[in-house]
Amino acid sequence: MAVIEIPVEDVLDLHTFQPKEIARLLEDYLNACFEARIYSVRIVHGKGQGVLRALVRRVLGKMPRVASFCEATPDAGGWGATMVELRRDDG
Repeated sequence: MAVIEIPVEDVLDLHTFQPKEIARLLEDYLNACFEARIYSVRIVHGKGQGVLRALVRRVLGKMPRVASFCEATPDAGGWGATMVELRRDDG
């Protein structure tokens, strides 16, 4: 299996990934953001029927590194994206 390289920046667009990859991808991405001291990120999952949104939020809710998450503001993607705040410690 090829290793997926994801740029570590403050936004991750999930449109090019398979749903089965999402949980591991989010964990790796958010850990890399933490290491790069990027504590506020936007996860773009699209509006669709909300299936990917629900998956993303379910995964985020289980991650100790995540301090909070909420629907993005309309200018940042609205319910097609989720804003994530990471803990600033190793929590």
